[in-house]
Amino acid sequence: MLILLQLPLLLCAWLLAGAEAAAPYKLLAPPLDTPWTSKVGTNPWPQYPRPQLRRDAWQSLNGIWTYQPAQGAGDVANPPALPLSQEVLIPSCIESGISGIMKMGVTHMWFGTTFTIPPNWPKGQRVLLNFEAVDYEATVFVNGTQVGFHRGGYSRFSLDITSHVVRNGPNQVHVFVFDPTDDQSIPQGKQTKRLSHIFYTPCTGIWQTVWLETVPDNYITGVDIAADMHGTVNVTVHSRTQKSTPVKVSVEGEQGGIIASQLHASDEPFTFSVSSPKLWSPDSPTLYNVTITMGTDVVKSYTGFRTISSGVVHGIKRPLLNGEFVFLFGPLDQGFWPDGIYTPPTIEAMVYDLKVIKGLGMNMLRKHIKVETDLFYEACDRLGLMVIQDMPSMRVYTNARPSDAEQAEFQRQLEVMVNDHKSHPSIVTWIIYNEGWGQRTDYFPEFAITDRIRQLDPTRLVDAVTGWYDHGAGDFSDNHHYADPQCGTPFYSLNSSPFDPNRIGFQGEFGGIGLRPADANLWPVPEAVATINQTYELHEGADSFHYRAHVLLGLLRDQVERWACSGAVYTQTTDVEGEVNGLMTYDRRVVRVDQDRWRQDIAALYRAAKARA
Repeated sequence: MLILLQLPLLLCAWLLAGAEAAAPYKLLAPPLDTPWTSKVGTNPWPQYPRPQLRRDAWQSLNGIWTYQPAQGAGDVANPPALPLSQEVLIPSCIESGISGIMKMGVTHMWFGTTFTIPPNWPKGQRVLLNFEAVDYEATVFVNGTQVGFHRGGYSRFSLDITSHVVRNGPNQVHVFVFDPTDDQSIPQGKQTKRLSHIFYTPCTGIWQTVWLETVPDNYITGVDIAADMHGTVNVTVHSRTQKSTPVKVSVEGEQGGIIASQLHASDEPFTFSVSSPKLWSPDSPTLYNVTITMGTDVVKSYTGFRTISSGVVHGIKRPLLNGEFVFLFGPLDQGFWPDGIYTPPTIEAMVYDLKVIKGLGMNMLRKHIKVETDLFYEACDRLGLMVIQDMPSMRVYTNARPSDAEQAEFQRQLEVMVNDHKSHPSIVTWIIYNEGWGQRTDYFPEFAITDRIRQLDPTRLVDAVTGWYDHGAGDFSDNHHYADPQCGTPFYSLNSSPFDPNRIGFQGEFGGIGLRPADANLWPVPEAVATINQTYELHEGADSFHYRAHVLLGLLRDQVERWACSGAVYTQTTDVEGEVNGLMTYDRRVVRVDQDRWRQDIAALYRAAKARA
């Protein structure tokens, strides 16, 4: 009897403990801020997060959540009462100042929030809880019930929570996150727990948008669209039931009005034609709005008409855009931020980087071992920046080779990346391996992976190995060499391989020349500052820095004129922590390069390539 009397008291105590106020959110001063840090606010990233699958009825869950570290993997069985101990801003990396946490080394943790279903949402429809990216594993609970699990720090996922929500009151969400970073062989790119010159502060947690959506019972789960230079549109509309359901796809003209429409069925590919479309290119990034209807579900999307291929031009293998040789030139774009780590402070900040790249006359960027939000690729689509997209590398800190299970998981996540983003016209090439990181040495999996990517997406090129351990797979013979280029040349340096004339000659990385910024623009972490002299080529002053950049671009132009150079990636868009070799400083306040000279030198590259075509 005494035990029974105590139960209500224990329950009350638990509820009261859960009702304790969390430590309030505060934007913490990062080691270095940007012009957008103070503009983050508490309603971050309010934009609709999937521009190629847009619906009208949705609700952002971004903003103030609560957070607390967990003791270990076993804690997932016991979601703690809300609120948790400390407020946190979502989306963010907990290592960032923007998060309000700014702590490293937390491997297991909880996030929590509450939401209310909008009263105008139809009661007969489904409710989806969407996460754009959580690094690395996420176990999700709604009102105390586990509703889903997801593995992979760079991919989106959606959970049908219809049967777990209440319509007339608050609902609770718990997310249990596990992130080993480089303690395990997982796709993690440049993130590390052990900071060094070219490996940086990691990102842990819910780092992209979280949102709700209401949909009919059988709804469109995805749309694959590929439109080519001849006006042929290839479409697959995926449905929840995965059963053949009537669909209608309509393409709008530039001035509005429907210019093409097709009736077909879901869950199988079909084609139709648009007469004389205006083609997408960096010089003319024309996009066409698309509406897809399946029953009562209507989604908005867009596409661009363009064809990416390779072909022989005057005896040299070349990348082709709309049937013509296009010289690919742009920066290594790592997507790190001093205030947000992986999460840009605002969409304006993210687009600023792209506008600087485009303003220098570049037509491409290589998204380096990171996958961005769909809004990033939409911005590239609209600005006319071609994207060479890396798969985030596996790189356990001991540099051990991945096991068979880890290799299979890497390949699964690579397929997810391709399927998630293959409708963006700006993406022109997929990269599998970077400089041998996580690349098996007992056999060469890049051959089978290349074949698999071509099955999933025959509309793009594949760079199987960028830099170093090239065994002949893929469309590119890709050299890395700092600082001088070796692009499609008869000379090379280890660890790169000799140029293969049967594939496209490409300079996957070069440049990297550095200039220490003023202290106000420097990442002031002593461990990072101590590695500045490891920059590939460090200059004492601006004059020699500008001269050397001009010389390097001249050398590249000479290789375009003489040999089989078809494109190059200059390191890099911005400084990153102890790397001081960016076109801009890490805080984006200073464009370091001589912009007029760069525009002239880049234009000369394009002229040289055009003369070879």
